[in-house]
Amino acid sequence: MIAAEEARSFVLAPLRPLAPLECALAETIDLVAACTVYATEPAPSFTNSAMDGFAVRGSDATTGPTRLRIVDSVFAGESSAVVVGVGEATRIMTGAPLPPGADTVCPREDAVVDEDGHFVTLQRAVVSGDCVRQVGEDLSVGQTLVSPGDVVDPALLGALAAQGVASLLVHPVPRVGVLSTGNELVEGAGRLGPGQIRDSNRPTLLAALRQSGFAAIDLGTVRDSRDDLRTAFEHARTTCDAVISTGGVSAGDADFVKVVLAELFLERARSMQVAIRPGKPFTFAYDESTNTPFFGLAGNPVSTLVGFELFVRPALRHLAGHRDLDRPILSMVLDDDLDRRPDGKLHLVHGVCRIGDDGLVHVERLARRGSHLLFAVAGANCLIVAPDGAGYRAGETVRALLLDDRGLNVVA
Repeated sequence: MIAAEEARSFVLAPLRPLAPLECALAETIDLVAACTVYATEPAPSFTNSAMDGFAVRGSDATTGPTRLRIVDSVFAGESSAVVVGVGEATRIMTGAPLPPGADTVCPREDAVVDEDGHFVTLQRAVVSGDCVRQVGEDLSVGQTLVSPGDVVDPALLGALAAQGVASLLVHPVPRVGVLSTGNELVEGAGRLGPGQIRDSNRPTLLAALRQSGFAAIDLGTVRDSRDDLRTAFEHARTTCDAVISTGGVSAGDADFVKVVLAELFLERARSMQVAIRPGKPFTFAYDESTNTPFFGLAGNPVSTLVGFELFVRPALRHLAGHRDLDRPILSMVLDDDLDRRPDGKLHLVHGVCRIGDDGLVHVERLARRGSHLLFAVAGANCLIVAPDGAGYRAGETVRALLLDDRGLNVVA
């Protein structure tokens, strides 16, 4: 057996991010930039008011209250040429350019206008520069807006739009094909024949891919046939950026996935027994000509999910250009004992975690363990990493991958 880190290193070593594409800015959310973009305009581009109120000379209102004559009004999208002189004020709206002579804005709620509308009394002292947005306060010309590897979030997208950027060079989302192998697999709600089971791995993986932001492609089921598998893999290498198969990687007489991948990719393929539970059998192959990785995961459904988290998802994020490949790993407090026996393996245990009244993350429930118990891990939002040993007692701290932050702050 080999350590999980060795298997992971073998997977990641040959991969390179997908070739970047120029995409319309609106389509780049959550994608990874493959270029550098510099600000061409200061932001804000002109000095403007942060509040509805009155533009004044700060030196006129160092003590309060102060009565000033209103000489003009200015709205957002307009400008005023009227100079604010000593003892004067201009009505101003949020976002409007500061009129000449003014350097401060007094908010409307701190001012009282005379009945005739010609004078305003500032109810408090102001400090020069109050409620004013200065030129370049957010961005200066030449400042780096985007660097390769940056993920486009809504704020960054908005900042780019404010600079007039219409498109961006980004790494595309990987298109990931999923196929299940096995003569026993059927689909649909019809009556099962002797020894048949309905395929759950493919729907599970397709859903996991979509939840992680990848493009999922359903490649169907393939029988345990070397010729059929070769045909399926040959087709997938030309239509997908990555391929995941389940089953056919163990030591059975009909486990042909590892055999076919070795025939196709020679030294770029490796069949492994990884020191983890569940998910020990794992095969990886790499098509150097197309930069396409092939992941052969164990056929038991929980093993499939574990293999996806440990090996597949990080590799797909690497293809997408991400710097951070893994889910967050947090320290969590166990509310129940986690029993295990020393066996030379790293155990991966699904659980449900919440933030407790003490502000710490607690694992409040452990899933029943068994590589075939798929429903048992439904709703799990963490995957506990339990090194070889005798396990943990309630109250001890463990490290776990945070699979989903929904419900994390709900205290049971």
